Amino acid sequence: MTKALNGIKVLDLSRVLAGPWCTQMLGDLGAEIIKIEQPGKGDDTRGWGPPWHGEGEERLSAYFLAANRGKQSVTIDMAQPEGQEMIRALAAQSDVLVENFKLGGLAKYGLDYESLKAINPRLVYCSITGFGQTGPRAAQPGYDFMIQGLAGMMSVTGDPSTEPQKSGVAYADVMTGLHAVIAILAAITQRFETGRGQHIDMALFDVGVSTLANQALNYLVSGKAPGLVGNAHLNVVPYQLFATLDGHIILAVGNDGQFARFAALVDHPEWADNPRFKTNAGRIENRSALIPQIAALMAARTSADWAAALDAAGIPFGPVNSIEQALADPQAIARGLSTTAGERPAIASPLRLSDSPPRPATAPPLLGEQTEAVLGAKLGLSAQQLDDLRLRGVI
Repeated sequence: MTKALNGIKVLDLSRVLAGPWCTQMLGDLGAEIIKIEQPGKGDDTRGWGPPWHGEGEERLSAYFLAANRGKQSVTIDMAQPEGQEMIRALAAQSDVLVENFKLGGLAKYGLDYESLKAINPRLVYCSITGFGQTGPRAAQPGYDFMIQGLAGMMSVTGDPSTEPQKSGVAYADVMTGLHAVIAILAAITQRFETGRGQHIDMALFDVGVSTLANQALNYLVSGKAPGLVGNAHLNVVPYQLFATLDGHIILAVGNDGQFARFAALVDHPEWADNPRFKTNAGRIENRSALIPQIAALMAARTSADWAAALDAAGIPFGPVNSIEQALADPQAIARGLSTTAGERPAIASPLRLSDSPPRPATAPPLLGEQTEAVLGAKLGLSAQQLDDLRLRGVI
């Protein structure tokens, strides 16, 4: 079956998470991904363990496995002129290049956008940095944790009784990887009309601010910055975590009709007619009066009791699962979310295209696993030439 991005060739010069997350998704869609890594070291995340999968020379960190399925690893020392020339030759054959070096870091190697555009005008070149190619912070390094703080995300994440919290996953990195995929696909589509590639300037900071979504607009509209509300929601009530008799449950009442059903379920049908509570705006204004009453009711029954009652009433709810429980959920099993890439554990791609579903991915590669095969096939290098390059540390 033909994949959506069949025939698209991607040269991946990125490391850690945002760039590799982007290229992994492009690979899921059928693109060929050649990952360029430093000889003897490779992507930093190869060493970010434990936990590890495999042993000895075939040991890979769980972190590396998360973002590198379906790729070919080619080790080239770009600090050497011959290494630079080989990367340029690969770029000349590529549709897309993704890199996350510091601002201007690849120019000294002749691998920046302007240099490669001269030899491949159709190249879509995506640069991922902390702060983008312009502005007073452009030259500064940017990492997910600091971006979560700087972009305002941590100011609305956490309990007001404790302190701001970062997300439990590298939110800024993952979201930047997703946005990079969108931009790359748009640039490939435009290339059909113009015949030209272009430079994509993707910044973790920009993405972090952009994905504040309603929270940013809450500030722009009201002039008041939202703060920490724990597991509550600034714009919807009741929409938060509640303690039950034996644990916790998430109650997610998304509209006034659902609230009326909830009011009837908890034997307070009068709430649905009370001017303070009948609309979401009223419930927000009178949150302090309503939430303690709901909390007392929720605490009187078990999570299982509430799950059965809420489900029967058509009111959105959910448990707070561990990752183990989430992957064991019947829905996760039915959708095949816990899977393998080669013989390595993997989480399935969420991209479900009816005519071109993601291909079964090959395993995340060992360092330099495909160096000889790729350079032989793509650049026509002989076994003797490859041996010589390896002896001199170029590959």
